[in-house]
Amino acid sequence: MEANAWIDQAEHAILHTYNRYQIILERGEGLYLYDTEGKKYLDFAAGIGVQALGYGNSEYNAALKKQIDRLLHTSNLYYNQPIIEAAEKLCEVSGMERVFFTNSGTEAIEGAIKAAKKYAYEKDGTTDHEIIAMEHSFHGRSLGALAVTGNAHYREPFEPLPGIVKFAEYNNPDSVAALINEKTCAVIMETVQGEGGIYPAAKEFLAGVKEICEARDILLILDEIQCGMGRSGQMFAWQNYGVKPDIMTCAKALGCGVPVGAFLVTEKVACASLKPGDHGTTYGGNPFAGAAVSKVLDIFKEQNITGHVQKISGYLEEQLEQVKKDYGFVKARRGLGLLQGLELEPRVPAGEVSKKALEQGLILITAGNNVLRFVPPLVIERKHVDEMKEILRGIFDSYAD
Repeated sequence: MEANAWIDQAEHAILHTYNRYQIILERGEGLYLYDTEGKKYLDFAAGIGVQALGYGNSEYNAALKKQIDRLLHTSNLYYNQPIIEAAEKLCEVSGMERVFFTNSGTEAIEGAIKAAKKYAYEKDGTTDHEIIAMEHSFHGRSLGALAVTGNAHYREPFEPLPGIVKFAEYNNPDSVAALINEKTCAVIMETVQGEGGIYPAAKEFLAGVKEICEARDILLILDEIQCGMGRSGQMFAWQNYGVKPDIMTCAKALGCGVPVGAFLVTEKVACASLKPGDHGTTYGGNPFAGAAVSKVLDIFKEQNITGHVQKISGYLEEQLEQVKKDYGFVKARRGLGLLQGLELEPRVPAGEVSKKALEQGLILITAGNNVLRFVPPLVIERKHVDEMKEILRGIFDSYAD
């Protein structure tokens, strides 16, 4: 069946919540994806930050095939070895003490919010606690995650949303301090804002918010769903700042393609928040997901993925800075590690550039207010950066004055 026929079938059968690009991706190899017509694409989106190891990693694939033949699912009424191994490894690399595995990032956010509210409830027995979130943030599409997402466009059709949430200005500690009161139970933020336009936290901001939280016994929740798992050059972006959260969420590259997320807590939070019966999941942490997470963490360690990111990200930044210098309509470059963005003037629509890139065999996605987002697999090499830059410059030339 031809691609157009497949797309027509999809539009009849699948709920239309995405305006998808008009291609059907069929397979991947290394840094490249191929559609059903055989066209090759250099991937600088990595499934929105998921495919950290690229495509077709034989060691990863073998581990999943082995687990499929052994055991896929049992429920959380019983222990299973893969998830125990995954939990130990994830706690070790994150510096956190306890983990709860979910099926997605948005579920990890839901669990983190519940843990924070339960922690506050255990202290004073009331249920009217408040959360401070950040303007221009994005934490997911479920109702609880939407409630702490700082973009009215996402929230308004689904209001009223659960909980009492106030929004502070990102990278402004005074803005956070002004919203604190005796009912504040948590502050939640992305260590690097992704969908909001690729804005890393300022060191003094993160440290300042942590100081405020410690003084008031308020929990700091850091969302590392996109910026975590090595993308910053450390396993988790907050490790670049030395500011440890009370609760951390992760997903995306945690499974490198297998749907899995997690929220992690310190021992202090674990001992004074969620108890048996407070939270659960049927699929989260099943043997298959556990095998994926465990193998991903093994590969990260064996191949020193974070060390590679530290080396290659400098080259990516250098090349993007050169592009910024050469094209006056590029307003700014921002980012941390292999999570980078180029902000463009309105006359050069980022969405239009993304479509032209796809036609030229380059997958790029957008973020925030007219920002091109660069989130390639973490195993990229200089030659891939050079290939991307050549295609991008060809497109930008068409907009040059």
